[in-house]
Amino acid sequence: MAAAIRTLLLSTLYPSSVRPGHGIFVETRLRELLKDGRVATKVVAPVPWFPSTDPRFGDYAAQARTPQREQRNGIDVLHPRFLVVPKIGMTMAPFALAASALRSARQLLAEGFHFELIDAHYFYPDGVAAALVARALGKPLLITARGSDVNLIAQHALPRRMMLWAARQAAACVGVSQALVNVMRDLGMPADRLHMLRNGVDLDRFQVLGQAQARKQIGHEGQPLLLSVGNLIPLKGHDLCIDALGLLLPQYPQARLIIAGSGPDGATLARHAAHRGVSDRVHIVGAVPNTELAQWYSAADCLLLASSREGWPNVLLEAMACGTPVVASNVGGIPEIVSNPRLGRLLPQRDAAAIAASIAEVMGARLDRSAVSAHAQEFGWQDTSQRQHKLFAQLAQRAG
Repeated sequence: MAAAIRTLLLSTLYPSSVRPGHGIFVETRLRELLKDGRVATKVVAPVPWFPSTDPRFGDYAAQARTPQREQRNGIDVLHPRFLVVPKIGMTMAPFALAASALRSARQLLAEGFHFELIDAHYFYPDGVAAALVARALGKPLLITARGSDVNLIAQHALPRRMMLWAARQAAACVGVSQALVNVMRDLGMPADRLHMLRNGVDLDRFQVLGQAQARKQIGHEGQPLLLSVGNLIPLKGHDLCIDALGLLLPQYPQARLIIAGSGPDGATLARHAAHRGVSDRVHIVGAVPNTELAQWYSAADCLLLASSREGWPNVLLEAMACGTPVVASNVGGIPEIVSNPRLGRLLPQRDAAAIAASIAEVMGARLDRSAVSAHAQEFGWQDTSQRQHKLFAQLAQRAG
């Protein structure tokens, strides 16, 4: 058997023992890639420096509690610190991140892990920092765009210039959906270096469960039972889902909405539900571990994703693998997932009325949950991992 290709994964989007759900989609793709032993990887996942671990400082303190080095699922992960300066942090972040990551990369080389390429995730600041590290070490670089990096941050002139510079330094640039690849091309990234590697879904973890039993396990019942999963931030549109619930109640007086996620808008969403008079029908349950999400998806009659922008949202495929139809915004890579009305509905516009009408259509259509699950089975990780390995092999051979 040929020797394993050695790679260094560099990204601030990677879980830790302190924040196990942070960037789990990056860890999942790596774990799937490593399964057959053809790739060996160590991870450098820098975290912002913060002077206190006192819990009153919230997420900043949590990051400060992150260990300098740990083993996660058999993968060696280093968490060096980098300095984030208020106000100028967006501009300086790539350079601070690069300096921190370069020290860790050199440490791994000194320990004997002679990686052949750098695999970076998220174009800014991570991809720009990785380009600086790759240039300093003379290593080929692959950068994966995830969504808001090229859809949102690239709207700012200076970060966009830095991203385009990094794309020219990279041997390959990856988008997780064709829509995202198209955006990268339109920004001016070299078309001959662009590749599409979609995220897969863990079909061992996300399977159809009995809906009645799943509802009993999570302690929620209602008809319909609606679920919105994602960070509690404005772009996810949880407030629109709350508004849509209010519009649905005359038709479905027992309807309930569960919002699963964490973030700064928790209290704001609770007040919004109260203002709409639906507090007793909205349950904000906080972050749900990825290992437990299958029973929440299985319990729901419909998953709602009202985001203003997305790359390739994993929640859709996870829910669909559990047989749950979806109602989702028509943005980013979502139409590539919700490709026909037997799976749910794409919103004609992103507002509460459209969400409510689409939910009513899904409920009235009584979509076949087994057919929804069968569609998701086509999005396992095997094809993506094979294509990723082939790309890595090409880059490693070029470096050799």
